[in-house]
Amino acid sequence: MSTERKTETIPEWKRQEVADVNDFLDRYDSVGVVAITGIPSRQLQDMRRNLHGSAELRVSRNTLLARALEATENGRDQLTDFVSGQVGLIGTNQNPFSLFQQLEASKTSAPINAGEIAPNDIVIPEGDTGIDPGPFVGELQSVGANARIEEGSIQVLEDSTVLEAGEEVSADLSNVLTELGIEPKEVGLDLRAVFADGVLFEPDDLELDVEAYRADISAAAARGRNLAINAEIATTATAPALLAKASGEAKSLAIHAAIEDEAVMPDLISKADGQVRALAAQIDDEEALPEELQGVEETADTAQTDDQPDDSEDADEEEDADAADDDAAEADDDSDDDDVGDALGDMF
Repeated sequence: MSTERKTETIPEWKRQEVADVNDFLDRYDSVGVVAITGIPSRQLQDMRRNLHGSAELRVSRNTLLARALEATENGRDQLTDFVSGQVGLIGTNQNPFSLFQQLEASKTSAPINAGEIAPNDIVIPEGDTGIDPGPFVGELQSVGANARIEEGSIQVLEDSTVLEAGEEVSADLSNVLTELGIEPKEVGLDLRAVFADGVLFEPDDLELDVEAYRADISAAAARGRNLAINAEIATTATAPALLAKASGEAKSLAIHAAIEDEAVMPDLISKADGQVRALAAQIDDEEALPEELQGVEETADTAQTDDQPDDSEDADEEEDADAADDDAAEADDDSDDDDVGDALGDMF
């Protein structure tokens, strides 16, 4: 008795379809699987057009998509685990994060039908429905909304959760939501997974808080700049601050060393004036202050003295400079106790 072997004959159109899908996979750096369940044909065509120029959607039979993915040798065969239900392949040369953000942003709200599962809590908001008194108030109440007739129309008295996420939508609730114009679900391409640069990404990996991420990058850049400034690493970003800091420190040194330079002369004079006034205030004599300073108000620069070097960004340097000023002032005061008139002369 002989047995007859049968081999599967694959129609030519299927072979061609698999070849076309393979060509599609080769054209893009990133390839993903998207769910298209519940998207009307017309909206799906609109989504295709909106993706033009940035991504391409390819829809075919799941068996043929899986066959094409399994034929790849670069790891994309991992995507076959996500080919189930109504799906399609999406290809792009963008990075996976940009693709995910684009698909999420393109989603639109849509009515929910009886028998569907609520994707989130369905809430009928407080307010005037704009619907005239009639049997609809009873329909609202029957689905769990706190409603009654007031001021000639049907009012919802408070936000009313009429269905929780994961529960099935009834025909009555679907009709009420449609009448109110409430569209509680989003319609769009749901990215199940995407393969790029040898890595398989799932939605949880791609969902980023862009603003928080941007803030973290800004904070890191600021800390890096501060480190470079404190370490005196000269770059195009730190050079202006380093020059300003060096200028401030040089000016502070010139003031402490009483170097007669045009740039610091006003500060030296102000410092000397302040020291003379401080010394005169300790002497119980109205004539202690030199005659040319009597009746002259102390200037703001004199009051401030030179303890705050301009443009210095290092707080520790400023504190050291203040301490040095105090020591210098005390030394000058001690040396000037015998002769007030010599105070100005000792400064220059």
